[in-house]
Amino acid sequence: MSGPAPSAAASPRGFVIDRADGRRQLPGSLHVNRRLSQWLGFAEPGVVRVHTGKVELGQGILTTLRLLVAEELDVPRAAVRIFSASTDRGPDEGVTSGSLSVQDSGGALRHACAEVRGLALERAARRAGVPADTLSVREGKVLADDGRSLGDYWSLLADADLDIEYQGRWLPKPAAQRRLMGRDDNERIDLADKVFGRARFLQDLRLPGMLHGRVLRAPTLAATLASWPPRGIDGWPTGVRCWADGRFVAVVAPSEREADAVADQVRAKLEWTPGEPLPDMHGLPAFLRQAPNDTVLTLQRGDAGTPAGGTAHRAEYFKPYLAHASIGPSCAIARWDGTRLEVWTHSQSIHNLRDDIALAFSDGPVRVAKDAIVVRHVEGSGCYGHNGADDVAFDAVMMAMACPGQPVRVQWTRADELSHSPFGPAHLVELQARLDEDGNITHWKHEAWSNGYSSRPGRSRTPSLLAASERAASTPLPLPINPPVPAGGGAERNAEPRYTLPNLELVHHRLTVMPIRTSAMRALGAYVNVFAIESFMDELAASRGEDPLAFRRRHLQDPRALAVLDEVVARSTWWRQRAQEPDGIGHGLAWAKYKNSGAWCAALVRVQVAEGVRVLAIDLAVDVGMVVDRDGVINQFEGGAIQSTSWALKEAVGFDARGITTTGWDTYPMLRFGEVPEVRVHVIDRPDEPPLGAGEAAQGPVVAAIANAVHDALGVRMRSLPLTPERILRAIHDAET
Repeated sequence: MSGPAPSAAASPRGFVIDRADGRRQLPGSLHVNRRLSQWLGFAEPGVVRVHTGKVELGQGILTTLRLLVAEELDVPRAAVRIFSASTDRGPDEGVTSGSLSVQDSGGALRHACAEVRGLALERAARRAGVPADTLSVREGKVLADDGRSLGDYWSLLADADLDIEYQGRWLPKPAAQRRLMGRDDNERIDLADKVFGRARFLQDLRLPGMLHGRVLRAPTLAATLASWPPRGIDGWPTGVRCWADGRFVAVVAPSEREADAVADQVRAKLEWTPGEPLPDMHGLPAFLRQAPNDTVLTLQRGDAGTPAGGTAHRAEYFKPYLAHASIGPSCAIARWDGTRLEVWTHSQSIHNLRDDIALAFSDGPVRVAKDAIVVRHVEGSGCYGHNGADDVAFDAVMMAMACPGQPVRVQWTRADELSHSPFGPAHLVELQARLDEDGNITHWKHEAWSNGYSSRPGRSRTPSLLAASERAASTPLPLPINPPVPAGGGAERNAEPRYTLPNLELVHHRLTVMPIRTSAMRALGAYVNVFAIESFMDELAASRGEDPLAFRRRHLQDPRALAVLDEVVARSTWWRQRAQEPDGIGHGLAWAKYKNSGAWCAALVRVQVAEGVRVLAIDLAVDVGMVVDRDGVINQFEGGAIQSTSWALKEAVGFDARGITTTGWDTYPMLRFGEVPEVRVHVIDRPDEPPLGAGEAAQGPVVAAIANAVHDALGVRMRSLPLTPERILRAIHDAET
């Protein structure tokens, strides 16, 4: 059995839009998707069909893009219909990540809409014999200066060829002409279904004749299947199939109940041969320092090292492995008819996923060409980076290949999600600095140890899909890499402080072993790097007996950084009352410019420390440049702040030598609703500046501000996450002894 001959393998995809391709520079993702027809269509009267390569992950991006289209075309928001990303239509925009959707997809749509608006005005002007600059658009209709209607988009563009390259003859509206942007009354197009429990998620999707699959996995990346079939099982119920391909064990059944029952039966009988044991969970900092690695000097400015003289300070900060821990475990559906493969997935990168599926089947008895694969995005139940969505999609493909003609739905369990989806890497940071006699920082060194932060599909010459590494004819999982620093970096993200530092050295040690699988997690290395830098700044200020905010101001020249710090202090209702607080209440501040090229965020945090740490209030001041959807910006920062609080106080992947041990909510605790702090977001709108992403900018400042607040309350510095009661007691004991 074979499909079409495979197409030539594509080169691994980059992390950012390739603008060094010799072509005329176009805005955002228009540069690589240059035809207007890839973005917009007007075939249905009264409806603007919009295609985007970015996907809805719960961040509200489709709502924001709809608003941009309605603004630039001057049509009702209800007239804009946005279609979920699919590889068989619309633009290829790579991965939805890095807080880049508004910049890349939004920028492309703004300019494409401006061009289409201009084309409609030109056509109306020619028909009416009037200058185009005397016309306006209202509710999709082109109006003369005397109020006469000269047609609408659908009539004026009925015979227009939009399969043309964007020329840039008409530009987006200036700030003074915008009516919709920057407001907070923009209705989320995805929210009603979620509030009223209507079927919206991929987990809800059912196709005719659908089978149900489950996968049984080895406890570690190195373990192997001892034998097959399992001893003590004589056969399978009617209609159920169960097989092993290498160490990939699959169950496919007519119903979920049967699939679960057989999977439980097989799981109890499977025997695995252990491979190399996992490192000591309690000795991870030492493991990270000692593991084989590639050392990269990321940046050196001025003198290296920290010379003698002045006041020297050194500290070490640690972040454990973190799990995505989505409430809804990953799910996918695949169908193979012998020549064409269809996949429904909540992947962040449907085109990258298609690349890796084609790569996985480029050799062997069944070959599938890239152009015979259609990958469709269907919204999943939350995503914070590279979770199990791509892996479960390939699980479904593997099972569909064995059951041609019928769709196979694979649903991971909670334990699958918490033990086999990629984790955010454990990460160790050591900082050294020197202050001169006036208290100015003269030298700064940042040294870090971690695995890479990206093993997404489409970025290696071997598939990065888990099941592809488990088959009998397998290739090892590629080691995770880091995005280039100009693209934001991975482990190095935000490692360069934005302070005035004449002598700076940044060194990263990327591990070349991967005992536990890692990849992208929200904010990547910025979470721990900002935690370290902003904690260290507090420590340096304390060594001088100086106010932490004043110390930061002395070392800052960025006016927009100073503006968010000024704004958050001015808008907080409790910050100025710190001196009147009772014992056990602490306050902390921190700030960062995400990726040093994105949004500015300053955080103030109020905590109570008793048996443990409780975050009472968080104030954020944020600058995302031009604000498109104010409510969406606030939602993103609120969500980021709450998740960062959960990471800071509770979350860590647990494991022993034999595998992951945190496989449920009882062992992988998260912040509960009753523990959520009050979060207030103060947005600085800069309508004449480019828009910047909001999704990841809060992660680092919030955890750093929490740690600084705990120190303010206890007088004890916490440098290892999470800030659990046990760690706090240990830190108090260490401080006393």
